[in-house]
Amino acid sequence: MWPFHSLDYKPVVQSKRAERARLLSAAPKSSSFKQQAILNSRVQELVDGIKNAEWTATEVLEAYIAQAVVAHELTNCATEVLFDQALGIAKTLDEEYTSTKRLRGPLHGVPFSLKDQFLVKGYDATVGFTRWAMRPATSNAAIVEQLLSLGAIPIIKTNVPQTMFSFECNNPLWGRTTNPYNNRYTSGGSSGGEAALLALDGAAFGVGTDSGGSLRMPAAYCGIYSLKPTSGRVSRYGALSPTPGFEAIHTVVGPVARSVEDLEIFCKLIFGRNSSLDDYPIPLPYREPQLADKLRIGFYTSDGLIKSSPANKRAVEEAVAALRKEGHECIEIEIPDATDAMEIFLGLTSADGYEKMTSHLGPDPMDKSLWLPVYSSRVPGFLKKLAVNALKPFDPKFASLVGAIQKKSVREYNHYIDRKNQWGTLFYKEVWKKYALDGLIAPVQGLPQVPHGGAEDVGLLAIGTILYNVVDSPVGVVPVSRVDPSKDQLDETWTAKKYGATIVHHELYKAKRPLYDPQAMSGMPIGVQVVGKKHEDEKVVAMMRILDKALGNERGFGPGALTSKLKYDA
Repeated sequence: MWPFHSLDYKPVVQSKRAERARLLSAAPKSSSFKQQAILNSRVQELVDGIKNAEWTATEVLEAYIAQAVVAHELTNCATEVLFDQALGIAKTLDEEYTSTKRLRGPLHGVPFSLKDQFLVKGYDATVGFTRWAMRPATSNAAIVEQLLSLGAIPIIKTNVPQTMFSFECNNPLWGRTTNPYNNRYTSGGSSGGEAALLALDGAAFGVGTDSGGSLRMPAAYCGIYSLKPTSGRVSRYGALSPTPGFEAIHTVVGPVARSVEDLEIFCKLIFGRNSSLDDYPIPLPYREPQLADKLRIGFYTSDGLIKSSPANKRAVEEAVAALRKEGHECIEIEIPDATDAMEIFLGLTSADGYEKMTSHLGPDPMDKSLWLPVYSSRVPGFLKKLAVNALKPFDPKFASLVGAIQKKSVREYNHYIDRKNQWGTLFYKEVWKKYALDGLIAPVQGLPQVPHGGAEDVGLLAIGTILYNVVDSPVGVVPVSRVDPSKDQLDETWTAKKYGATIVHHELYKAKRPLYDPQAMSGMPIGVQVVGKKHEDEKVVAMMRILDKALGNERGFGPGALTSKLKYDA
């Protein structure tokens, strides 16, 4: 037991950060003139390069280690540093290939990163809690074992928000992770460290989780690609959670990457793959989707609760225009009011007053982004009713959401489960069946980015992604464009009219200093969600590929895109 756990969290913080700094400073520098070519390569190109003796696994690894150090220096994205172990694996792979001329597997020598919650033998998985420090794992997570068996090399673990119930990547143990495009903004959450690292080419691909948008918001904020699979496609064994046993909203494991092709390789290799550690994954291998030449795609720009900013609206419109240019049919649709989905999500997650989730804090100060949901859930019932009734005349939607955040009996909890199931059926009938769609293009959330501290007041922004956790749809994120002040200014459509949760709408667009600021956000990425029906994960990946190709390479996303720009600007 770490001796300071019951007294003060700061000695643990100092110890862990000092060890991280020591390991990062001791990292080998890449001496290969091939470094930039390696960093600019997709996964298959890396493996082909090793196979064709263009570079070795060690050269590949050293290139990514050197860049991971740079990424951390710019964004504070790293937690556990696995470089020593990784170098040993790369050396073994090179020796094997030299003697046998055979690759260990289809990911031979490919460096990957992991969200901090995944167990890696010999290393902590703290999830930002000081009480979970100094407790190295004695085994690997299932996804780590699977990727190792395919020849991939884990090189680093990355930062998360405290409790992973926020979309701002910050905790007392590791500190705040910043956006690689603008350090005044968050990298997102809860897979925020992954997104910052990947955007700066600190790994070839990464692995995160998603229960409310944790793979998708960071990807959109940082200009990379991600996939939230349908629940059950990838093993969760060895992915620690502050709320083990909570199954009302499924947490799913999925990839973050720098291209659709890399996401596809991950899915082809991992979907349906047997895990010797658990039987959770559905034994359903990757199925090549059969798509019509002409797709029927629905799209929307607002969901009934949050009105999308001009920048996010433009991203959807540009994605739709690109698809139409390729001959696909795109129709604007209206989805069921997502306020109900958010009420269901908050009602279920707050059923125990967030006691289990916050029980791990110990001496750690609670992040301010958690204050509103946590403390609201613990207000006595009669006071909560007074507050809700007082809010209703001014903002009935916000009032209903506040009312849902409270402790519940088993009967009340089951009522919310029933509502979730009914809403899923409603969404299927009113979207998929009514419009006969192949897929959807949707905003990731109302804003393209959130400044540090923004999630403290406008957590409802997460509805853009949460609604697809409620219905358990597979969803990918594709970067589309960048914020452009000349195109993305507010007009009276946003400033003169009310929409959805009016209190939040005011903070986003009508306050003296609104959170949406296209000038401050200039040049930052904007992505869209590509949504499919439940279990049609492969079709989502295929639609992402079609959209990505239709948008073209000129928009400047992918391996080496941001790091090349930073070097040019410097």
